[in-house]
This record gives sequence, structure tokens and C-alpha cells, in this order.
Amino acid sequence: MVSKTDIAKGLLGIKAVFLRPDEPFTWASGIKSPIYCDNRLILSYPEVRELVERGLAELVAATYPQAEALMGTSTAGIAHAAIAAYKMGLPMGYVRGSAKDHGRKNQIEGRLEPGEKVVVIEDLISTGGSSIECAQVLRDAGADVLGVVSIFTYGMAASGEAFAQAGFDHVSLTDFDTLVEVAAEEGYVKPGDVARLRAFRDNPRDESWRTLA
Repeated sequence: MVSKTDIAKGLLGIKAVFLRPDEPFTWASGIKSPIYCDNRLILSYPEVRELVERGLAELVAATYPQAEALMGTSTAGIAHAAIAAYKMGLPMGYVRGSAKDHGRKNQIEGRLEPGEKVVVIEDLISTGGSSIECAQVLRDAGADVLGVVSIFTYGMAASGEAFAQAGFDHVSLTDFDTLVEVAAEEGYVKPGDVARLRAFRDNPRDESWRTLA
């Protein structure tokens, strides 16, 4: 069984998740962040890709054994949903960010039967907004959305509240706390940075994490 630690080591090793507490990145929102996540890199590294896709298949099977199809988020979740669905022998489709303006004007690509039990595959959960929107599109189309499975989650309180309010379950292969612990153990960050990183996770808009000793 693939563990959270296995995934964290893989993501750090290929710099799909990059920690830089002394020189934070700037998000589009203006938030100064000590972490940058680009899980699209997973597809370029076969060993880590195999680990992630095996982990996704195992997590879906263990958490949602009644799943009848996997649906990827556009665009980052599509490839992962396709590979995990192949491993599980399940149908796969994906949800566009918005409906096409031509042809059949689909927003959901692939076959979806009314009442079909589906799991949404997402690469990253921060606020949870895009994942919830995708799940809601599927629910509105008649799907029985069992939950959302992601590769990595920041584990922010805001995302947990958003999922609870929307009525969707979610689980992840690995999370911020696991990744930070592994990063300290493997020398990616200094042991003293752990408290700073967790303070950022607790309240990203409060920049006081930058000056913690």
C-alpha cells in the first residue's frame, strides 16, 4: 500500500512540491507562500508517476469501493484520472472548466449515466473551490458523487469548511503536514522551519509566519 510518506518523498524528489520559506513565492491572490506545487511534473517522471497512479487506484478502491467511474478535473486531473481508471478497469471522463460554445456544448466529456457512482480525481486541493465546482457539475448532471480524491492537499481549514458546506467528501494521497515532516527529515528545509510552515498553513493571509524563530 502506497503511504503518505512515499508520495511526499516522490513529490519533493522531483520538485513537484517546492518549499522556500526564506524566499516565498507570490500567489495570484498576492499571498506570500513558502510552498509552490506543480503536480503536472509527475507525468514527466515515470517512477513517481507509477507510484502516484497506483496510490490513487488504491485509495479510490479502499475509500470508495462502490465507484463505477472516475472523473478528472480540467486540466490537471485528467491524465491522473485516465491512468488510475485504466489500472482499476473503470470508465473515465472529465469535467471542463466551462461548457463548450460549439457542437453539443458539453461540460462533461465521456459517458455519464444517471445515478452513476463517480469519484472526482484532482491533483491539488488548496481552497477546494475548483474541486467542489467540478463535483457539483457532476451532481447536477445526475451523478452520485462519492467524493474527491486528490494527490496533495494543503489541509487548510477553509477547504474543509467548503467541502462540508457543499456536502462532498474528500481524501488525499498526501498532505501538507506529512510533506513538511519529510522535508525536514530529508534536509529540504531546516528543522526550525517546520513551525513557520505550519503557521502559514493555519492562516496563509497572516504573514507573521515569516518572522517566527
